[in-house]
Amino acid sequence: MSEKYINPFTDFGFKRIFGEEANKDLLIDFLNQLLSAEEGKIKSIKYMNTEKLGASLYERKAVFDIYCENERGEKFIVELQKAKQKFFKDRSLFYSTFPIREQAEKGDWDFKLKKVYLIAILDFEFDEDKEEKDKFIYNVKLSDIETKKVFYDKLTFLYIAMPKFKKSLDEVETHFEKWLYLLKNLNFFEKIPPKIKEKIFKKLFIQAEIANLTVDEQKDYEESLKNYRDLKNVIDTAKEESFNEGKLEGEKLKALEIAKKALLQGLSIDIIQSLTGLPIEEIKKLR
Repeated sequence: MSEKYINPFTDFGFKRIFGEEANKDLLIDFLNQLLSAEEGKIKSIKYMNTEKLGASLYERKAVFDIYCENERGEKFIVELQKAKQKFFKDRSLFYSTFPIREQAEKGDWDFKLKKVYLIAILDFEFDEDKEEKDKFIYNVKLSDIETKKVFYDKLTFLYIAMPKFKKSLDEVETHFEKWLYLLKNLNFFEKIPPKIKEKIFKKLFIQAEIANLTVDEQKDYEESLKNYRDLKNVIDTAKEESFNEGKLEGEKLKALEIAKKALLQGLSIDIIQSLTGLPIEEIKKLR
């Protein structure tokens, strides 16, 4: 393995940095940089069960990448999305309903809720905003269309389109920009750059160094890295073929072709479903 540090866009890398009890200070620092203007400083968090079941046996469950709560009882879903997914925004809204519903109290209750944040770090751009080159952070709340004022501030969706963050190391200035630069480039480093010398980042590099992983962790990371590269290969191949052919007949055909290639690559049905948005039964028929 040529890289010295893990790739944060792998499932293993993302959860190693942000999802482990010993590294919760990394997540707190990142969240404080992202939310400090409206949230104030987060002092502590506790990790919660990432698998959320529906209200009945017949309702769909949700599995979050990271789910945590701060000292004020406010909820944070932190997701890594590696590829475009049909109805991704719908899924974000669906996920947000679980931390809302679990706040319901038995007996008399006045419906007062704690804030809920869904934060998604995206390894792709939104198609509808490709022309806005500098727009890479989306801060979404329920707002009045006419007045543009926030109507309800306890439900927030934050999307970070990482491909549109293009600053070089010389150009980054703020602590938050350093976070984004490291997330995008961590696995390409050979050592800690002098410009990024904060204590929290020194810990990040230590935790991300592949040599510091146990043998079992290294095996898990290699498998996670393989899945990530397979996924990227499928996407890149589909884009290249789409460009060469000049056209594809509709969104459904695109999804089917990607699914076929993904099956040939040996990707799991769950990953293909996430990538294409196709029903699981339809993917099984292709197989």
